[in-house]
Amino acid sequence: MINRRRQAALALTALLAAAAACQNHVREERAVPPGHPAPAVPATGGFTLVAAGDVMPQKSAVDHANFDAGGNGYDFRPMLAGVEPVVSRADLALCHLATVTGTDGARAGGLTSPPQLAEALAATGYDGCSTASDRALDDGAAGIQRTLDALDRVGLRHSGTARTDAEAGTLTLMNAGRARVAQLSYTYDVNGNSLPPGQPWAVGLLDENRVLADARAARQAGADVVVVSVHWGTEGTDAPDQQQMTLAKRLTAARTGGRPDIDLLLGTHAHIPQAYEKVNGTWVVYGLGDQVAGEMYNSQRQQDPRGNESTLARFTFTPPTRPGGRWEVAKAEFIPQLYDLDAGRVVDLNAAIGQGADFTAARDAIRDVVLSRGAAKDGLVMGE
Repeated sequence: MINRRRQAALALTALLAAAAACQNHVREERAVPPGHPAPAVPATGGFTLVAAGDVMPQKSAVDHANFDAGGNGYDFRPMLAGVEPVVSRADLALCHLATVTGTDGARAGGLTSPPQLAEALAATGYDGCSTASDRALDDGAAGIQRTLDALDRVGLRHSGTARTDAEAGTLTLMNAGRARVAQLSYTYDVNGNSLPPGQPWAVGLLDENRVLADARAARQAGADVVVVSVHWGTEGTDAPDQQQMTLAKRLTAARTGGRPDIDLLLGTHAHIPQAYEKVNGTWVVYGLGDQVAGEMYNSQRQQDPRGNESTLARFTFTPPTRPGGRWEVAKAEFIPQLYDLDAGRVVDLNAAIGQGADFTAARDAIRDVVLSRGAAKDGLVMGE
């Protein structure tokens, strides 16, 4: 007999799939699963934004999803159930899909994932995913096509890869409370793969001038808040590298008419948590870590448990106090989480305190890294 959580997840997936069929892709409302409170919109008319790191299930995680589906297909929803209460309550929730979709679970080449992963992300409460990563071309143009088709089927918005030139030039704009939020997505590299012939627009490649031009175009198109997702950094290193710090300073310093062109930078790719920092008055998350991974190894080919640690970033934005002003971050939070290899579950470490010394140690280690560049003095706190 299907339990109530699974009924809720299936109902939400069906609702999102129906929404995907319509042409208006701007999200006005999100259905809330039974048993959870409605999203809390600040009294000021602001909104909350939640962002997660790399979703890139390794073979062991895919095997867990197959087990949770009773050996018939793949069900990633139980894997994400532990963070669903936080994700689903946000006004806007963003993920980073750092893998491409295979054919009904077949690993077509490189690192590919079953299409059912998109269903789980939607059922968990995510609204959109950045898709520009070094893995974006693991199966060429066909992999991009399958991935974006899978996201479209469940109503998840996406930015960073494209099936057509026109799609590459289309802004990903979403509603969050009273605000309209643009999500842009870029990657530093594509693992040495070549862009598909005649498709230079297939993957958003990280270039400072391009990022700023796109951010300004998003603002002109009506974006109140511009969020830039960047796949960058040095794998396995908890300190941001020079490229990250230099680019963060330059991007956050850019202004048009006295107003910053970018309102939030979200970093992925390092595969372990990195610091949060306020740079030129704008929050930068150098590395969110991997929300879903599996056995991860360091450069010495030794298993590295940090590869399954990550954070959910949560920012509460408030509207400007004057026309044409900036939406400000009134509250900045991080929520430590861990992908439990044995259980095949993403664990909210705050909720798991008291359930084992390993969880406590992981939470404390994540906290120390996240705050390592002085973000606490600018108001960053560990959220519940």
